[in-house]
Amino acid sequence: MSFSLATWNINSVRLREPLVLKLLAEHGPDVLCLQECKSPVDKIPVEAFKAAGYTHMVARGQKGYNGVAILSKLPLVDAGDQDFAMLGHARHVAAKLENGTTIHNFYVPAGGDKPNREINEKFGQKLDYLSEMRDWFHGDKPEKSILVGDLNIAPREDDVWDHKKLLKIVSHTPVEVEALGAVQDAGNWVDITRQDVPAGNLYSWWSYRAADWDAADKGRRLDHIWATSDIAQAGHSSHIVRDARGWEKPSDHAPVFASFDL
Repeated sequence: MSFSLATWNINSVRLREPLVLKLLAEHGPDVLCLQECKSPVDKIPVEAFKAAGYTHMVARGQKGYNGVAILSKLPLVDAGDQDFAMLGHARHVAAKLENGTTIHNFYVPAGGDKPNREINEKFGQKLDYLSEMRDWFHGDKPEKSILVGDLNIAPREDDVWDHKKLLKIVSHTPVEVEALGAVQDAGNWVDITRQDVPAGNLYSWWSYRAADWDAADKGRRLDHIWATSDIAQAGHSSHIVRDARGWEKPSDHAPVFASFDL
C-alpha cells in the first residue's frame, strides 16, 4: 500500500477552508493532518472536504484555539488522544489505517516569548508537554507508526535562518531541542524529512511580521513528519509546499509532505 501524507498548521480551518481545498485539489495527499484548527469538531467544514474526496475524518477540537484533525481519502478509525501536561487542550489525535499504520497528529504548545519557565508559564507547559510525550513513548513503544504535526521546535542548525541569533529564541533554544530529541529517542522515531533531505536550509514557517517573507526568508522548520524505525525506510518523496505560504490570506506555515510504501 502506497500513500501520501501531509501536515499543515492551518491557523483556522474555517477561515482557511478555501486554502485547504486548494491544497487537496492541487496536491491531493491521501491523508492530510491539520493543526490549530481553532474550531469545535462539529463546526469543521467536513461536507466540503467530503465533496473533495476526503470522506474520512478524526478530530479533536475546541472553540477558538488549538484543534487537530486528520482528513483522509483512505478508511481509518479513531485511535484516541492524549492530554499531555493536563492542559485540557485539543493537541493530539491518532488514527489507524486499514493496513495497521497508526498516525499521530500533534500540536505542541508554542511556549510563549521568553525561554524561562520561572517567568513564563507557557514555556514551562511546553517543556512539561514534551516530557510527558517522552514518557508515554518510553512506556508504550510505538510500532508501525507515523508522527506528524506542528512540534513548534526547529531542532537543527539548518532548520533556522540563523542558528546563533535564534539560540535564545523560543523554538530553537538548546533546552527545547534536547527535549524534542528525548521524545524522538523514546519512540525510536526517524525524521523522514531529513532522511530525504539530509542537508541544507529547510523551513516550514515564516513570520507574519516580515514585510516580504519570501525575500527575507527568515524561516524555521517547525513542522515535522517522523516514522518509527521499523517503517522509516518506507518513507520517501519529502517536500515542503513553500508556495502555499504566499497564497491569499495564508497560514504562516507551509504544508510538509512525505509518501510511504507499506
